[in-house]
Amino acid sequence: MRDSLVDQVAGKLLAAITDGDIPPDGALPSESELAAQWSVSRLTIREAIKSLRVRNIVRVERGRGTFVNPLSEWTALEPALLAARVANDHETARQLIELRKIVETGAAEVAAARRTYRDLADLADSISDMETAMEAEDLTAIVAADLRFHEAIFAATHNPFLAVLLEPIGAAVLEGRTKTSAVPEIRRHALQCHRQIFAAIEAGLPVQAREAMAAHGSDRRGQ
Repeated sequence: MRDSLVDQVAGKLLAAITDGDIPPDGALPSESELAAQWSVSRLTIREAIKSLRVRNIVRVERGRGTFVNPLSEWTALEPALLAARVANDHETARQLIELRKIVETGAAEVAAARRTYRDLADLADSISDMETAMEAEDLTAIVAADLRFHEAIFAATHNPFLAVLLEPIGAAVLEGRTKTSAVPEIRRHALQCHRQIFAAIEAGLPVQAREAMAAHGSDRRGQ
């Protein structure tokens, strides 16, 4: 279904914010300026801004204008992660890694308790794919297989809400994962960690699966 005009304008505003064109505490152009820029009515601009306010991405200061809130105040996960991808600062990177570690260690623990034969087959296939890609030194395929392994763990929890979390988190850390996977020693160690995590999940050992994932996460500081 096609997005409404309001949704399209809200998306453009969000893109300007997440791309860093309008920084935190920076002011949005006036309603009339935005309306002229995108050839829409001021009412459309007003409704688009309202949709961002609902997610606490922007605030309206009466008599002064509309301003971008700090990322820490946003209440919607996906745009916050999108903004984090382009923030390019150490603290934001650290927070993303911390978020991923919290989510992934818990997912591994739950997966070990709930995995099915189909889940185990998917995990094993992703490890096999990563081995093949490493032999071919195909970086794109290595990263894809790495991501499939983590997707398979989330799927093995059989919790649809965890699966919803994975896509934006994965997108937020993709660039870092690609950079670290380019280092042969790091990707060899990652493959070994995947094998250890898989062994714990296959054996149905939740605590060991969590610990193996935590060790893997600690080793990926650069991602």
